[in-house]
Amino acid sequence: MGAGVTGMAAWRIVLWIVLSIPAGLMIRALASGEALAMDLYHPSGELALRLMLLAMLVGPLIDIFRPNRFLRGWLAVRRNLGVAAFGYALLHLAFYVLDMRALAAMLDELSLPSIWTGWLSFVAMLAAASVSNDWAMRRLGRRWKRIQQAVYAAFVLAAIHWWLLDRNPVPALIHLAPLLVVWTARLTVNGRRKLNTKDVHP
Repeated sequence: MGAGVTGMAAWRIVLWIVLSIPAGLMIRALASGEALAMDLYHPSGELALRLMLLAMLVGPLIDIFRPNRFLRGWLAVRRNLGVAAFGYALLHLAFYVLDMRALAAMLDELSLPSIWTGWLSFVAMLAAASVSNDWAMRRLGRRWKRIQQAVYAAFVLAAIHWWLLDRNPVPALIHLAPLLVVWTARLTVNGRRKLNTKDVHP
């Protein structure tokens, strides 16, 4: 048991190092002048969305295929992926603030759907990330899961934010598609299992 826990802790350290590399490269590019803050909007936001997607896919996949070694390992780092997604969303916001430079300029844009969808997504991610720890889970009980579900709203809002900014739905829909597929598959599989249970126990 002790060796297993130590091994998982080591893997989490490696995972966090890997997850931190893109952030380090972005910050270095900004500090060295190789990139402007506005150049880093897209990579930071896209990475936040992709990490959120990875954190959200594993639950439905376990429901569909039942737990196995690979999915259990993925599930064990789901919280890390979610927190990292929030970290990149925070970095995305930092680049936006650095680029806009003035609060007045940010407030002027706030009425634009392409902007307020991003802010709402960030607030929803903040709510989920703020309780992504064992203490909050014990303290909040059943309410913890409800708060964590804010990430679904955050994901959809982030995709809409991307869609409106790019004026092209394709990239956002490509990222939404895997989630829609696994949700549909989970509903189908669970429905069939219920029917099979009724057939066995009329």
